[in-house]
Amino acid sequence: MIDFTLFFQEQQRLIESIPYRYRRYLYEQIEWNERCLLITRQRGVGKTTMILQHLKEHYRDDTSALYISVDNPYFKNISLYEFAMEFEKFGGEVLYIDEIHKYHEWATHIKSLYDSSRLKLIISGSSMIQINKQQADLSRRVVSYRLANLSFREYLLFKNIAVFEACTFDEILSDHVAIASRIIGRIKPLAHFKTYLTEGCYPFMIEHEKSYTYHLIGIINQILEVDMPYATHIRYAQIDKIKKLIYLLSTSVPVKPNISKLAASVDVSRPTLVEYLHYLELGSLINTVNQKARGYGVLSKPDKLLMYNTNLMHAISHNADKGTRREAFFVNQIKSAAYNIPRLIDERILLAPEGD
Repeated sequence: MIDFTLFFQEQQRLIESIPYRYRRYLYEQIEWNERCLLITRQRGVGKTTMILQHLKEHYRDDTSALYISVDNPYFKNISLYEFAMEFEKFGGEVLYIDEIHKYHEWATHIKSLYDSSRLKLIISGSSMIQINKQQADLSRRVVSYRLANLSFREYLLFKNIAVFEACTFDEILSDHVAIASRIIGRIKPLAHFKTYLTEGCYPFMIEHEKSYTYHLIGIINQILEVDMPYATHIRYAQIDKIKKLIYLLSTSVPVKPNISKLAASVDVSRPTLVEYLHYLELGSLINTVNQKARGYGVLSKPDKLLMYNTNLMHAISHNADKGTRREAFFVNQIKSAAYNIPRLIDERILLAPEGD
């Protein structure tokens, strides 16, 4: 028999300390009543905080809901499936499962729980490289959401500078003069935008302001040194070459990449480089952009390679090109805005055949 007392005590400690004043944009978009939810994306964007905020709001003193993090050593010795089924026997109805990517064969356990219990499952995971390998098995059972880094609007909110309503891309195109007038009537955006580009994309900027870059480098190293070797056949000895690749992308000017030359510069084959780029995009370290294409053209190499956001660029090198930073910011925002709109082929943003 499992004693859940310690888990509820830890849960109470967490929800008492969790900030509740501001919530990420995705909180209001999630259909929380779904039977099984999976919230993913890069480390540090606020997934754990968000699910704990939901727990605090709806089940604060209710023992029918429980939060667990499966990176707890306890789960090295007990089956997640058995733990959850035992929780249901004792009146459990909602199970929040964090750090799911750290549990071996997690998709098998979630699938079995979905089929064998009536538990509502709210799951969070950071390593998209690991999650992507198993997520397809749950496509009919799980509703997935991806949480992007902070937008400039959210940065202003979290820093207590100003509160603005979100605007759609169509609204910006059709009414940009009025929107800009409302903003500059309240703040001087450029006075804050520079800081946002260097240290404003992640919520931990608030509690780790002085060590922000240190934490960003830690996220990069975790993805490269832990996630990639664990979830792929990439040997640890190759990680230094991938780090060199990221440095080159952080400091390059915004031109169409020559994949063969880029592969030679990091001493790997062209197919290997393309594979590395795929995993780096899964890990939310880079964004790729293609030109509009038809037929087999959609399978071609990327026409633009950019770091996932400008904060990562700045953490790696303070000499990032201004034009590259501008493009990285734009691509990041456009792709993030459409993260949770399902598509077979990603055509949210495409390069024009000519011009910028």
